[in-house]
Amino acid sequence: MSHPLTDLAPPEAARWAAHAGLSLPADRHAAVAATAQHIHAVVSVLRELDFADTPPAASYRTGEAKSDAAV
Repeated sequence: MSHPLTDLAPPEAARWAAHAGLSLPADRHAAVAATAQHIHAVVSVLRELDFADTPPAASYRTGEAKSDAAV
């Protein structure tokens, strides 16, 4: 895509849907474009988070977690 997803126009959303093999009725173009823009905005925020001190998921073992929370 040559421009940011935040500029996604409804006809372009329909074109991308058709490219993915999805039939998108004309009355859904605007809603799909708005939803795609929202998802892109949320993912953009998540990409900016610093996870440098977070170990990869593979390092966690089920049942080995120690809970220090009081009930």
